[in-house]
Amino acid sequence: MEEVAFTMKLKPGVEAEYKRRHDEIWPELSMALTEAGVRDYSIYLDRTTNTLFAVQKLVDGHSAELLHELPVMQRWWQYMADLMDTNSDNSPVVQSLERMFHLD
Repeated sequence: MEEVAFTMKLKPGVEAEYKRRHDEIWPELSMALTEAGVRDYSIYLDRTTNTLFAVQKLVDGHSAELLHELPVMQRWWQYMADLMDTNSDNSPVVQSLERMFHLD
């Protein structure tokens, strides 16, 4: 299983709304993530910097890199764009992270 970690930026004062929207994640988006091989997906918030830290576990042979092409993902990005730093296509600005240590 592959593990991917990345950060995103949340706009100030929207933490509760961000959490509410994720607590009510659309079933079709959840299904798309699962079908693409995403497992054990968590997002954490550093309240001192409004940095979101995400970790995804991806099954072997996953197709997660194609998620950006799905209409449901594009609609989700548009829905979330008012809460986050985004690119011109409404996708979140993402900074990939390099694993420096792991202990099983």
